[in-house]
Amino acid sequence: MIPPETQYTKVDGAWVGYQVIGDGPIDLVYVSGMASNIETMWDYPTYARALERMASYSRLIAFDSRGSGISDPVPFGGVLTWEYWTQDLVAVLQAAKSERTSMIAQFDGGIPSILFAATYPERTASLVLWHCFARSIYAEDYPIGQPREAAEMIWDMVEQAWGTPASIQAFDPDFAADPEHLRLAAKYLRTAMTPGRAAATMRNTSDVDVRHVLPAVRVPTLVLHRRGYPYIPTEQGRYLADHIAGARFVDFAGSNATLWSDTAPEIEDEIEEFLTGSRPLAPVDRVLATVLFTDIVGSTEKASALGDRRWREILAIHDRVAREHVDRFSGRLVNTMGDGILATFDGPGRAIRCAHALGRALEPVGVKIRAGLHTGEIELRDEGDVGGIAVHIAARVMHEAGPGEVICSRTVKDLVAGSEFLFEDRGVCALKGVPDEWQLYSVNSK
Repeated sequence: MIPPETQYTKVDGAWVGYQVIGDGPIDLVYVSGMASNIETMWDYPTYARALERMASYSRLIAFDSRGSGISDPVPFGGVLTWEYWTQDLVAVLQAAKSERTSMIAQFDGGIPSILFAATYPERTASLVLWHCFARSIYAEDYPIGQPREAAEMIWDMVEQAWGTPASIQAFDPDFAADPEHLRLAAKYLRTAMTPGRAAATMRNTSDVDVRHVLPAVRVPTLVLHRRGYPYIPTEQGRYLADHIAGARFVDFAGSNATLWSDTAPEIEDEIEEFLTGSRPLAPVDRVLATVLFTDIVGSTEKASALGDRRWREILAIHDRVAREHVDRFSGRLVNTMGDGILATFDGPGRAIRCAHALGRALEPVGVKIRAGLHTGEIELRDEGDVGGIAVHIAARVMHEAGPGEVICSRTVKDLVAGSEFLFEDRGVCALKGVPDEWQLYSVNSK
């Protein structure tokens, strides 16, 4: 097969490379994770053969996220979070004119794929997760995660051996005696990203936690794992399947990381049968979103001091500036509520940045706001309204904020792990009318 033409699309001023292969009846996007190069993968025969097979029954879309392969780099000291990856995925699907797609993700590519499926269920036909995880690192309530000390050793090994035959032997031991495979796979890694970038990316994303998102995934899902693969334990795959409604878990013998190899026809058979037999999606009425509530501090006192006419002018300025900023950060303004707003975003990072930018923009007119954020599943109601427990939680979180402060739930903090934000622990709070206690944080940019 002649390698397909590479195209580019622009995301936040950066260029992202992608390819479209085949013309099958379903769209299928391949989310390879942090390390990818869509041009050199065609030099790797087993990889090329697997891509050709996928393209035989689909219109296959492959891309390099920012910081990887042929796409624009990110500054070495910069952050590469799942939110960037999800933005890249959305932009590539739009450029490829894909309205509804199946997804096959591997390793850390599972994080943006899970979030996309929960946020855009109407655009997701089905989901395949290979050696993926909801959280990689151990926590008291997640004992199946890698101990941080073990993860540190892996990161150090990656930095020292990335792009060498030794690194391929570590992750694909069955190919230790195949020098041509080792050579080609090592070359592929070197063209995907540098050793320092690979280790930094793994460290930056190590604390991302999407466990709470899994119940919001309501698309047909297949979770695949090799029983002997040591770096992502099988239990992490089972956890995904156990917490995504209707998901099916299938494990296989072997210890290789690589999905695409001559030794894996039974895995590829399983994937093809699952993808080509996907069920139609039920009407969408619930999606994952980050909810932002704001209100003007001391609004009653200000209204009394300024008088009705001037106060109406202030509120008109507030509503105009709020609408501009929500649009700027790709959110959706659900409504203005006299002295505040309710808006939703498909990424918590943009919601945080919007809250801070809006606060700064309103200060010159003497308005100080407070803001609350929570990420969760929301109900889509008639006439663009939203509801659900996530909306109530965000509203209650806002009431814990002081003047000029942006407060978020731990859910938001976990989702932007490794990003440019600084969090100050505000302790555990009981939110009025909301079950359980909630860990809250004040959030600022670094």
